Amino acid sequence: MRSLLKVALAAASLLVGTLPAAAQPLPSAPLPYTQVRPQAGPAAPRPAPPRAAATTPQAPATPPHATLTQPALEAWLDGWMSDAMARQHVAGAAISVVQDGQVLIKKGYGLASLRPARRVDADRTLFRLGSISKTFTWIVLMKQVEAGRIDLNQPINRYLPQRSRLLDDGQSRPVLVRHLLDHSVGFEDSALGHLFERDPGRIRPLDLYLRQERPARVREPGLFSTYSNYGAALAGEAAARASGRGFERLVEEQVLLPLAMRRTTFREPRPERRGLPGSMPAALRGDLSRGFRWTDLGFVPREYEYLGHIAPAGSASSTAGDMARYMNLLLAGGASGETTIYGPATARAFRTPLQRTPEGFNGWAHGFQIFDLPGGRRGYGHLGQTIAFNSSMVLVPELGLGLFVTTNSDGGEGLVRDLPAALVRQFHGPQETYPRPGSPALARQAGAFEGAFMTTRRAYSGLEGFVGLLNGGMDVAVTWGGRLVTTAGGQTRTWVPVGPVEQGLFVATRGEERLVFRMAGGRAVSLRSSANTERWERAATWMRAPLLTALAAMTLAAAVATLVGLAFRDRRDFRENAMQSHAGLVQNIQAGLWIAATALFGLWLARAADPGEAVFGWPDPRLVSASACALVAAVLTIPTLMALPAVWRGGRRVDSWSGLRKSAFTATVLLYATFAVVLGMWGALSPWKA
Repeated sequence: MRSLLKVALAAASLLVGTLPAAAQPLPSAPLPYTQVRPQAGPAAPRPAPPRAAATTPQAPATPPHATLTQPALEAWLDGWMSDAMARQHVAGAAISVVQDGQVLIKKGYGLASLRPARRVDADRTLFRLGSISKTFTWIVLMKQVEAGRIDLNQPINRYLPQRSRLLDDGQSRPVLVRHLLDHSVGFEDSALGHLFERDPGRIRPLDLYLRQERPARVREPGLFSTYSNYGAALAGEAAARASGRGFERLVEEQVLLPLAMRRTTFREPRPERRGLPGSMPAALRGDLSRGFRWTDLGFVPREYEYLGHIAPAGSASSTAGDMARYMNLLLAGGASGETTIYGPATARAFRTPLQRTPEGFNGWAHGFQIFDLPGGRRGYGHLGQTIAFNSSMVLVPELGLGLFVTTNSDGGEGLVRDLPAALVRQFHGPQETYPRPGSPALARQAGAFEGAFMTTRRAYSGLEGFVGLLNGGMDVAVTWGGRLVTTAGGQTRTWVPVGPVEQGLFVATRGEERLVFRMAGGRAVSLRSSANTERWERAATWMRAPLLTALAAMTLAAAVATLVGLAFRDRRDFRENAMQSHAGLVQNIQAGLWIAATALFGLWLARAADPGEAVFGWPDPRLVSASACALVAAVLTIPTLMALPAVWRGGRRVDSWSGLRKSAFTATVLLYATFAVVLGMWGALSPWKA
C-alpha cells in the first residue's frame, strides 16, 4: 500500500500493438468461474459450479524437488537477514518458511519495541500485513462464489447496497466482480487523508467509507490493471453482504478459526464504538509490534496506522507462526488436515491468471500476484505495505515451498522484495551470472524509448492529483552501452532487451524483473513492469515536472524583481496614467501572492518528506493556503491581460511608462498567465478539493 503513498511524498503495472499475441488483453466476454485459463489461450466455457462439495481437495502434483534442511536454511537466513537489516535500517522482522506441509523455520529478528525493549517472537509478535490482507478477502469472496451467492461475471453493483454502488462516471460498461480480482476496474487511485488514520475516532464503517471515498472511474473496466485498494474493499463488502455477516466475523469464521490462527486478526486496538466492528482482543494488544522510521538519531516509533475502515484491503495483523499455517493451507489447495477451507475450483483459480500477459509478467491469479523466480520457477502470493510495515508472502508450488517475511520499519521494502528470489536462487539455483550485457541495437534505437512517462496509479484531479503528477513520473533513458535506465520514486534501475529491440521487452540487468513497452509507429507509448500493478503512459509536455519547476522558478524570479524594482525606480519610472497605475498595483499584488504560494509550498514539501506526516496531515493547511494564494494570483492575471492594450497606448509622453517598463510588464503578465494555465491543468488551483 505504501507504494501508492510514495506518490504523495511520495504514494506499490496490457498492452496491445506490436507485442506478441500473448500480450493481448483478454476479450471482454465473461469467463465462467470454473474455467481454467492457461496462458496459452482460452478454454471452453463450462457452467458455474454448484455448492462446493465436502470432499477434501488434493494438492496439485509437483515434480521432485530438493528438500531444504533446517540447519542450512537457518544459517543462511541469519546471515542474509543480519546484513539486509543493517543496510536497510530495519528494527525488527519475522520469517516463516514451510515446505511439503512442514514448518522448517519460524524466527524473529531484532526488536518489536524500544521502550521497553521487546524482542520479536515469531509465535507471539503481531506485524501488520498490509495488502497480504487481500488474500483472505479473495478467499471469502471465492467461497461465496462456490456457494452460488456471487457470480464473477455479474456487475459488482448487484452485490452492494444501493448507496455504495458505483456510478457510471461516463463509462459505458459495468464493473464486473472479476475486474476486482485483477485490479482492472478503471478507478483513479486516491489515498491521502483517508486510507490511513492515526485518530481512532475517525474510523468509519466499511459501507460508509465506500460511499464517502468513492474514486472516479477514469477508464473502461477490463482494459489493464491499476492496483486498487478501494476495489478490494468492494469485494470484502460484497462477500460480507452475501454471507449476512460483518467482514471481520466472516474471515474469522471461514478462515482464521478453522485454521487455528488465533493470533491473526483484522480488528484493531481502538476503543469500542457503536456501529463499528469489535476491536482487537486485549490478549493480542500487548504483542503488537511498533512501527519505526529511521532518522539521523536512530529509530523513531511511528503512530499506529488504523485501516479498519477499509479492512478488506489491509487491516490484518498476524505472526510468522500463524502465517506458516496459512501458507500450508494455500499450498495444499485449500485443505488443512481434516479441514477444508475452499474447494478444488477455487484452488485452481488461485493459480490461474485472469489476464494473458507476456512471459514473466503477473497475470493476477484471481487476486493473487504471480512472481517469476530464478530457474524459471513461478510463485504466487502477495506483497504488503503500510507506512511502516513491509511484508511478502510467496508460494512456489513446484517446490512445495512457502516463504513469509515481514518487517516493522519503512526501510524494509527492499528486504521483503528481494528475499524470496534470493532464497530460491540459493537453494534451488541457478546462481547469478549477472550483470547482463547491454545491447548495441538498443543504443542505436534509443530515441524510440527515451522520454517521460506518467503512472496510471494516481488521483486525476484536485490537489492530490497535483501531488500525483509531481511524484508519479518515470524517466526513461538509454546509455551509450545499450542499457535502458528507468528512474521513478527515487529508484534507478537498469534493463537490457530480451529478443529484438522492436518488441519492447526488457529484463533487469540483475534479477528476474521485466518491463514491456507498448510500441506504436516504432515508438514506445507506454510501459509496465512484471508486477503489473500500474501502467506508465508517455507524458504530455505539460505533465512533466521539469516544465513546472522551470515556470515556477521564472515566476518567482519575476515576482521578486517586481517588488524589488519598487525601491529602485527613478522619477521617470513613476510617470504613468490611471490604467497603468491600476495594472501595476495588480501586478504587485500578484507578485506577493506568488512569493507567498512558493514559500507555503516549500514548507509543505519539507513536512511531506516524512510519509506519515504527509498522509495523516492531509489536507495540510500550508498546501491548501499555497493553492489559494496561487488561485487568486492566477485570477488576477485576467485583468492584467485585458489591460495590456491600454497599457501600451499610454497617454502623453510625460504621463506614461517607458517602453522598457511596458515590455517588462507584458513579459511578466504572459509568464504569470502561462504558469497559471499549467498549474490549473495540474490541479494545483483547487484549494477546495483536497
